Amino acid sequence: MLTRAVITRLGCMSTKITMAPTGVLLVPNDPIIPYIEGDGIGVDIWPAARRVLDAAAAKYGRHISWKEVLAGEKAFKETGEWLPEETVEAFRDHLIGIKGPLTTPVGGGFRSLNVALRQLLDLYVCLRPVRWFAGVPSPVVHPEKVDMVIFRENTEDVYAGLELQEGTEEARRLIAFVQEEFGWTVRADSGIGIKPISETGSKRLVRAALQYAVRRHRRSVTFMHKGNIQKFTEGAFRSWGYEVARDEFSDVAVSWEDCDGQPGDKILVKDAIADITFQQVLTRPDEFDVIAATNLNGDYLSDALAAQVGGIGIAPGGNINYVTGHGVFEATHGTAPKYAGQDKVNPGSLLLSGVLMFEHFGWQEAADDIIAALERTIADKIVTYDFARLMEGAREVRCSQFADAMVERL
Repeated sequence: MLTRAVITRLGCMSTKITMAPTGVLLVPNDPIIPYIEGDGIGVDIWPAARRVLDAAAAKYGRHISWKEVLAGEKAFKETGEWLPEETVEAFRDHLIGIKGPLTTPVGGGFRSLNVALRQLLDLYVCLRPVRWFAGVPSPVVHPEKVDMVIFRENTEDVYAGLELQEGTEEARRLIAFVQEEFGWTVRADSGIGIKPISETGSKRLVRAALQYAVRRHRRSVTFMHKGNIQKFTEGAFRSWGYEVARDEFSDVAVSWEDCDGQPGDKILVKDAIADITFQQVLTRPDEFDVIAATNLNGDYLSDALAAQVGGIGIAPGGNINYVTGHGVFEATHGTAPKYAGQDKVNPGSLLLSGVLMFEHFGWQEAADDIIAALERTIADKIVTYDFARLMEGAREVRCSQFADAMVERL
């Protein structure tokens, strides 16, 4: 069974994170980390998140050398490009980076800058942990039961953008081809999308989810799919997932069918139809732990789960290639331009994405300290406007003041 390890090098002169031939990240105490400030509210949430990350690292004698790189509106204004090649190369060269929210260009260019980065760096895992922090307003009765980690496949499926616009010559040709070759009836005025789900993409995603479950001592891994209808794409995703569990993880994991739901001290591997999953994460959330999903399903589910614990304002995300060591950690929400520069919004999503980054390269103590400081700050009812308006007796603070309160509690 493949496992992943991280080594922190003490007193190392190099400041660049590298990958050893054995697949181990080599992290100095003063790593260079490229960052993209982000569009819109990026000007507010990035300085706040950075201050907390720096303070947590400093507790353990570490210092991050932040390297700004450009993407989005700021890049377009300065270079005429939405995603300069220099930015992609910086992330590729330094392995690990972090970014604020980015505007998607309108009327041309990239379909999405976020998707472009994932595809250019082959960041095949979108990691989305979802948990509740005591005191955070929630629309559900028992948000404390939500503690799940979504492993969303990042590079395939219709979400990857293999589409043809209705009325184009390309769409007409493809419609004619599938009708002639396969007898498929497609309306002539249709837009067309292709949904590739490969054995390679599915197995490496499931492998990463199972490795994470082993490292983190999680109880179960669930494959979320719509394989009852989409048998040769999402149904295949389910089948390939069970193959990985059986062939590579039989010493630590067992499928539901092979143990009748009683895994003992092994990780329970199971699957659930997508629409039923959406019901059960509401009605029986404590039965889910790690969830592996295809691209579009994983996007839907991670945002729906975030709503159960306070919204995407505190939902972290990481885009990772566990083979090459590359990772870009990001705020999962949009740019909210109407709030830009007001020092108003919650920096939690970007901050918690920084926690994921710390965990990824082995700074677990600093990551744990940030989580504890966040819990204490919220428990003291010191929150930004989004939570304050829903909490009785809350003290509403600015984005920067929230960061100050967290630093005080580190």
